[in-house]
Amino acid sequence: MADGKPDFSGIWNGQRALPNQEPPLMLPWAEKLTAERTNNYSADDPEARCLPGGVPRAAPYHYQLVQTPKLLVMLFEGNIHSYRQMFLDRSEHLKITEPLWYGDSIGSWNEDTLVVDTVGFNDRFWFDMAGHPHTTQLHVIERYHRRDFGNLDIGITIEDSGTYTKPWTIQRVSTLETGIEMSEYVCNENNSDVLHLVGK
Repeated sequence: MADGKPDFSGIWNGQRALPNQEPPLMLPWAEKLTAERTNNYSADDPEARCLPGGVPRAAPYHYQLVQTPKLLVMLFEGNIHSYRQMFLDRSEHLKITEPLWYGDSIGSWNEDTLVVDTVGFNDRFWFDMAGHPHTTQLHVIERYHRRDFGNLDIGITIEDSGTYTKPWTIQRVSTLETGIEMSEYVCNENNSDVLHLVGK
């Protein structure tokens, strides 16, 4: 960028999680709920019902990053074809009166790594298909580092003392896609998946 910071703009393949990153011990209520969701074949997964995936759920679809000096926007190709905003020009979170699907995200630079701090979440989305839950105490810290031209390393720390016994860190990587454009996918249109989500 003109200010010397890395430019994350581009179309990226869906974030791929690196192995061996299971969550820490959950509180009893969360462990029970996760088991119930898994045993019910994830039939109540909000994302399968065309609701936002939230943060930091990884989807297999492409996403596009559009960066300006004051704002980084993440455009989602999949699910409800939505977007997420990460503000680079403020240091304090908004006073959230109504919990949000994607929270309130503010970013700051640590040398060539963008650190995004997000709070203000609702408790409705799942972290993954297994159904790992969270509370409105959720605090997510993401670290975006463009290792080289084609690889974006993403470190994510999940803090939620209402659900997990300690913070949970996961590592992901995305690769740059230079040969395509984003396509339109609207989950709400002809969502035939719901008919099959009958559970037990």
